[in-house]
This record gives sequence, structure tokens and C-alpha cells, in this order.
Amino acid sequence: MKILAAARIALRALRVNRLRSALTMLGIIIGVGAVIAMVAVGSGATERIQAQIQAIGSNLIMITPGSLTSNGLRLGSGAGVTLTEDDAKAIAEECPAVAAVAPVVRGSAQVMNGNNNWATTIQGTTPDYLTTRDQGVDQGNPFTVDDVNSASKVALLGKTVAQNLFGDANPVGQTIRIKNVPFAVDGVLSAKGQSMTGQDQDDLILIPISTAKRQIVGASQANARSVQSVMVQATNSGSMDEAQREITSLLEQRHRILPGQDDDFTVRNLSEVFAAQESSARVMSILLGAIASVSLVVGGIGIMNIMLVSVTERTREIGLRLAIGAKTNDILSQFLVEAVTLSILGGIVGIISGIGASLLISYFAGWNTLVSPTAIVMAFAFSGLVGVFFGYYPARKAALLDPIDALRYE
Repeated sequence: MKILAAARIALRALRVNRLRSALTMLGIIIGVGAVIAMVAVGSGATERIQAQIQAIGSNLIMITPGSLTSNGLRLGSGAGVTLTEDDAKAIAEECPAVAAVAPVVRGSAQVMNGNNNWATTIQGTTPDYLTTRDQGVDQGNPFTVDDVNSASKVALLGKTVAQNLFGDANPVGQTIRIKNVPFAVDGVLSAKGQSMTGQDQDDLILIPISTAKRQIVGASQANARSVQSVMVQATNSGSMDEAQREITSLLEQRHRILPGQDDDFTVRNLSEVFAAQESSARVMSILLGAIASVSLVVGGIGIMNIMLVSVTERTREIGLRLAIGAKTNDILSQFLVEAVTLSILGGIVGIISGIGASLLISYFAGWNTLVSPTAIVMAFAFSGLVGVFFGYYPARKAALLDPIDALRYE
């Protein structure tokens, strides 16, 4: 009951100086709101990176041709024809940590359906491509190994291509022309969205790799079995490093890479890249929250300042309370409750402000924001602690006043 009585007295005292109380709470409001908004920005960035990891494919390893040296000149990565379909087949058969392998060739072409046309990326691959990318088919069915073996003219359309060529109509069973070659649409791929670089991952067409080489992209004159990249899915996230080691060792043997020589291929674990970016986003979120929390400390100093002024103004009142029997703890709790009440009210308004600021940032700046319940609870709890920490000294000063001196105070 004493705490409730102290709270009522505190609210009454705060209502007497409403403007001053509001201005005192402003530092807490800004601090709590800033913490919530900044943590929301950082959490939104982390969530976006996680979504992109899922979109690109889980446990994905990408193999691309490496750099070559010609007449003393080091050519760039991918300059040579060093990967083949046979490499992909060997990886699938001889690497236990690998779950699926898909060789890929790619090019660009104009695609037509009636009066509609669209320029897009054409990728020739195998059915395992969908497994490596964790991608499904929303409409129709994927092409099969038999389609690859027979070089069938079948295609899977990305969402963007399907929308631009067919609108809202169902493309399955329809015929499109790629470089004036007719292809039957077997299905429409599930949506992937944008990549980390902003590229539309749904703006593509998948066709059998054999068909791509014979009809669309063409085969390398140096090696008809060559491919531009190989997509590999490890058996699980824990076997990524083992899969990389197995792939590297196997390809070095197949390509006769001697010790000390540079590999003519590159094996990249994309999860490591995204993990580093995710870690950076988390650090950014912590730094933004830490910077914003400085406002809470400033708000706490404002509370201490106002409470000291309040003690000075109410010296005679304090002396009177002590003279009629109030104990030191009663005075201490009264002023401490006033300070905590200011902090808590400021914290509540700050939470509302922080959520509103997060929504506005997302709407106007186009950034992903994620309001974290943990951040709300921590910011609110911290605001209460600020009230206790910065309110204790003024409250103690009031409690230790001598009743006689306080009553004589002018």
C-alpha cells in the first residue's frame, strides 16, 4: 500500500508541473524510441539476409572455372573452359558429402509468345538444378532426365517471364519461341525474388542442358562437354566444409593439378559469404542500439536535474512531512517513485514512438524493419533502471534533510 500511496502522490506532483514533466520525459521518449527503431533496422537487415540465403538455396556450393595463365598473363576467373559435365557426374558419384549436382550453361535470348516478347536469361541444366536451389514448380511439371538425354524442346519459365509473356493466363502446355526455336512450356517455377545484388532470380528460363547446347547457347569448340558452372548441394549444413574438401580434391585429380599449382576452378561456399554479411548486420544492429541508448542516459540526467530542482522547491513540504512522523524511507520512496514514474511513462510513449518510427522508415526509405519484442522489453526495462539510478541521489538527498532546517527554508 505504501508504494501505491507514493505512486498517487508522485502522479499528483507531476500533474502540478505538467509541462516540466513532459519535457523531462522527452529524453526518455527519444531514447527508448531510438533504441527500438535502430534495433528494428538492424533486425530487418538480418532477416533480409536470411531470406536471401533461403532464396539462393540451402547448403549451396558453386563451382566456376578459375583463372588461367597464357604467355605469362593471368586471365580472369572464368576465362577458361575447365569444367565439364563429366566433372559434375564424377562429383555426384564420388563425393559422399554431396546430395545433388547440376551443371549449368547460360546465355540470353529474346523469347516470344504471339505478339508478346521478352529478353531473358536461358539456363541449360539438369533436373537436379531444382534440388540444389531448393526450388519447386508451381504449375505443371519439371523436365526429366529423359528430356535431357533426348534433347527435348521443353522449358520451365520463371515467374517474371511467365507474367510478361502470358499475363494471368496459364502457360503450361503453350508454345514459346526461343531464338525462333519452338519450345513447349512444361511448368512455371516457384518465385525466388531478388538476389543479394538486386538481380531478379525469376527472370529466367530453364531448358535441358543438351537442348541448350544444340539449339540456343551453343557448345564450346574446345570442349563440347564444357559447362559454365556447377551447382552443388551438400547433404546438410554441417557437411559443407567436407563437401568443399572432397570436391576440391577430386577436381584437382581430374584436372591433374600438381602441388603448388593454382587450381583452374573455384569452389565457393555461398553460405559463408551470407553468414559474414549476417554477422555484420548483427554487429550493426548492436552498434545502432548502443548509440541510441546514449539518449536514455541523457534522459536520465534530465530526470536527476529536475528531481533535484523538485527537492529544493519542496524543502518545506519535506520538513513538514518529517515533523509529523514521516520516516526517512517514506521520503526516499516518494521521490524515487516520482523519478521511476517519469521514466516508465516516458518508456511507454517511447515504445509507441519507436514502433511508429520503424513503420515510417520502412514505408518511406523502403528498408526492411523488424520490431523485436526483446528490444521493446529491454528498452522499457532500461528506462525504468535509468529512473532508479538517476532518481536515487535526489531522493536520498530529500530523505536526509533535517526537519528543523527544512521548515526554516525560505
